[in-house]
Amino acid sequence: MKQLLTTSALFFALTAGMAQAKDTFTISWWGYNGDKLNANIIEPFKAMCDCDVVFETGNNADRLNKLAVRKGEGVDVIFLTDSYSQIGIEQGLFQPVDRAKVPNVSKLYELAQAPQGEFGPAYTIGRVSIVYDSEKVDAITSWNDLWREDLANSVSLPGITTTAGPMMVLRAGAHAGVDAYKDPDAAFAAIEELKPNVVKNYKTGSEMVNLISTGEVTVAVAQDFTFASLMEAVPSMVNAELSDGDIATLNTINIPTGAKNVDLAHKFINFVLSTPIQEVEAKQGVDAPVNKEVVLTPEEAANWTYGQDEISSLNRIDYGKLNAEKVDWIDRWNEIFGS
Repeated sequence: MKQLLTTSALFFALTAGMAQAKDTFTISWWGYNGDKLNANIIEPFKAMCDCDVVFETGNNADRLNKLAVRKGEGVDVIFLTDSYSQIGIEQGLFQPVDRAKVPNVSKLYELAQAPQGEFGPAYTIGRVSIVYDSEKVDAITSWNDLWREDLANSVSLPGITTTAGPMMVLRAGAHAGVDAYKDPDAAFAAIEELKPNVVKNYKTGSEMVNLISTGEVTVAVAQDFTFASLMEAVPSMVNAELSDGDIATLNTINIPTGAKNVDLAHKFINFVLSTPIQEVEAKQGVDAPVNKEVVLTPEEAANWTYGQDEISSLNRIDYGKLNAEKVDWIDRWNEIFGS
């Protein structure tokens, strides 16, 4: 009888432990604004899904490479810029996202709903533009102004291996009056012409902000997530109003092929795209909203890509074409600027 009771107690202890076990949901993302993301997204989602959440952090390239080595396993959702999610798609690392399980997709600007076909939607939108110190530089109104003689030794460009770097080859082609994909020689000849104006190619946003704040450069090609820091460091910095348009950048959420919690992944994506989450993230300065129901004051929207008019004016990048040329472009860029 005693042995039977002991066995029964052990059984109930084990089954109770099993009942208390939670699913572990794994997110791969950059980890920026960790405190706000935890408060705005992670804790509410944990309460909703009754699951544990763990993270894999790092830059786009490192995290995508890890996923490729694991053949699509190890994480349930992965946050990437659209240039890198395109690489993941081409490598077969992501599964289609079932829009029927993500009803909040219908609330997004069209640009964000299916930017890469059946794969992940965009959860935020940004832009690459030109910023300049309005107290030291005459107004910049076009990408072509980067080649102005009065900007000698004044400009910082994104490095060729950054998200925005290859976009400069496309803009150089436009400056030369050619399609950079069809006539890279002319595009890189224009890059060579731009070189006297370039002080340094930066690798990170913080490096670029430092170059501006120390006065080493007065003009930079920048992504909008740096605008607030730039203007805090140098209040006279302004974002150029370019007649030929800013360039769109999208951050996407995808579900890897080896995800263990596919249903939870769909619920998480839907949650991130919901109006309350999109609104609080935008108002706290974390990410620009892609949900059309989010309404921001002019002050809240000042540094964001926000509203139908602004979003529809952006230039899109065909990352399939760009990625196919990137290796050659990196080599040619380094021949001009050094590695």
